[in-house]
Amino acid sequence: MPATLELTSEVNQYHRHFKADSQGLAIARQLPFGIYELRVTRSGFAPFSEAVEIRSASPEALKVILEVAPVRTAVTVGGQETLIDPHRTHTVNRIGQEAIEEAPAASPGRSLADLVVTEPGWVFEANGILHPRASEYQVQYVVDGVPLTGNRSAAFVPDVDADDVQEVSIMTAGYPAEFGRKLGGVIEVQTTRDQRPGFHGRAVASGGSFDTAEGYLEGQYGWGRNTLSVSGSGAATDRFLDPPTTRNYTNHGTAAGWTGHYERDIDAHNRVGVIFRREQSKFLVPDEIVQQEAGQRQDRTNYETALQGSFQHIFTPRVVASVDAMARDVTAGFWSNPLSTPMIAGQDRSYREGYAKGTVSAHEGRHELKFGAEGDFAGLREALNYQITDPAQFDPDTPPVFNFLGRAQDREQAAFAQDLIRLKDWTFSAGLRFDHYKLLVDQTAWSPRAGIAYFWQATGIVFRASYDRVFQTPAFENLLVASSLAVVSLSDQVLRLPVEPSRGNYYEAGFARALFGKLRLDANLYRRDVSNYADDDLLLNTGVSFPIAFRRAEIYGAEVKVEVPRWGPFSGYVSYANSRGNGYLPVTGGLFLGAAGAQAISATEGWFPVSQDQRNTLRARFRYQIAPRVWAALDSAYDSGLPVEFDGTYAEAAAEYGTAILDRVDFVRGRARPGYTIGASAGVILKQVGERKLHFQAGVENLTNQLNVIDFAGLFSGTALAAPRSISCKLQADF
Repeated sequence: MPATLELTSEVNQYHRHFKADSQGLAIARQLPFGIYELRVTRSGFAPFSEAVEIRSASPEALKVILEVAPVRTAVTVGGQETLIDPHRTHTVNRIGQEAIEEAPAASPGRSLADLVVTEPGWVFEANGILHPRASEYQVQYVVDGVPLTGNRSAAFVPDVDADDVQEVSIMTAGYPAEFGRKLGGVIEVQTTRDQRPGFHGRAVASGGSFDTAEGYLEGQYGWGRNTLSVSGSGAATDRFLDPPTTRNYTNHGTAAGWTGHYERDIDAHNRVGVIFRREQSKFLVPDEIVQQEAGQRQDRTNYETALQGSFQHIFTPRVVASVDAMARDVTAGFWSNPLSTPMIAGQDRSYREGYAKGTVSAHEGRHELKFGAEGDFAGLREALNYQITDPAQFDPDTPPVFNFLGRAQDREQAAFAQDLIRLKDWTFSAGLRFDHYKLLVDQTAWSPRAGIAYFWQATGIVFRASYDRVFQTPAFENLLVASSLAVVSLSDQVLRLPVEPSRGNYYEAGFARALFGKLRLDANLYRRDVSNYADDDLLLNTGVSFPIAFRRAEIYGAEVKVEVPRWGPFSGYVSYANSRGNGYLPVTGGLFLGAAGAQAISATEGWFPVSQDQRNTLRARFRYQIAPRVWAALDSAYDSGLPVEFDGTYAEAAAEYGTAILDRVDFVRGRARPGYTIGASAGVILKQVGERKLHFQAGVENLTNQLNVIDFAGLFSGTALAAPRSISCKLQADF
């Protein structure tokens, strides 16, 4: 018979409502592994509550019998049962739908990244570039089961709109063997919604400081075994990137996109899905003071088009097979007007990719097995040109004009096997992955993975440890420029080496514990030893960054997070991360020119703090439910500052950036001075009838209007500033 179902997991930040149909059937799909509380209610019957544990990709069926009120035979389960996962061998941070909807306003093009950076171990560089545990390029997004391994910051590719996201899972250690290629951090994004009959949708309109305006519209229709949803979004702002000056010159940008999802249950054993995404962004590169006075204008465009397909077949209740495939095209353009200084630069690059993965999951006794293989086939095209307009800014032998055009084929294949074994209070994970990479170099690697967890029931503590052997392929953005013989003509002093994959050993140990039945404490120690450590550098003054590599790096740190999912009207978290990253010479890959090239050629030993070496990071958010339909929240962030390298004079820096920015840089320590922000937000449900809801939210970020320097002498225009005080408001309608 019809009933209302509520499924909750505090550790997974999962809280969903379902409606059983006239036959009493309800289906919850794509649940993260863990323990859930299932609560079933219907008028005239006693409520039913039970703990449900999900550990397998195989379908699980649960039959619920409701007793006539006031008889009650089911075991009552509290939220404390789902605060920790006693069988998790590594840290996973999850961001649920409520946190996504109530997140502080973000600049267009980085709404998803702004959610991820709130988790311990993640820091920002300019323009929303994420760095997990001092990694440069190694962030992997997995969107609806398909990996995307390119740089997904606002300056490189259009972002996945957070309004289109249902859940986010974040890993920085304990990677299953099915994940490879980019393993600094893995961000799993789920955009598909639960199947519901009839028409449903959501409309969102928001705006705020810097003439920012955004809109989002989504509609979903379910009939029979079919579900179709279509969404579209658009945004415009006068602060698209992080500018190099407080004046925020030439920083207008727009973003737009639309997505279509179709899913069909062919029968009880077969299911198919198709997803189409089209995203684009167009923006100006913000000027320095000197460039603005000269009349410079630099435009950039990014486009991404992707078609995904999936098929799932249930052989038996214990064996499931799935196939995922994707065709994707990414293009990026960059051009300068004739008044640009010190050079007029242009770029046109593209990345066309075909990807396929097949897996088989099996549940057998204590084992959760998964086997699979994947292949990635791509074509790269890069065109770059420049014309110097201010020769005084370059070495005398630098050619006044340069043109480059390159093409290459990327071929990558992998196979993997993994197992999760449960023995009472002990849990073991093991996996092995094989990778083959062929682009500018041809290499293979075997990568074992292992993890262990022990649940000490008497204390309620889960102890865990993991080891990951990783093989990480170089960034493909501008890789051909960095490796081409043509760049030898740019300087008499050139170091040009092929960029090889990074290989590393990752270690993590930690514990989790529920406190007072309301709080969760997570703590970790980690270490990463990496050879051919990947970083990036700037090609002259073009604003084009390209991959480089150093002999090795040592990265280690600690992370602590205390989270209150729900304690009466209160919820929130506090997290702290301490990290240190040291890189070691010599250079083993990439391109260095002029004086930098001479130094790189001559340096055979020595160490330096990597560019993502931020020692202390603090994040906090506190939310209070004032009334059933009204809430308020405070959030704060503290960053101790990234390393700074600047070889010019104070007068030169003041002319380019202004003295206010220089006051926020500690040149003696070689770091940006510590930065902090405090924000406040509040929301109210204006009207609610059943599942229809009208919600209004407003917020202020950086209440103290603190000037915070993210980077100095960094990517694009040389430095990057965090946003000043800004306000925003959002109106959301669910129907």
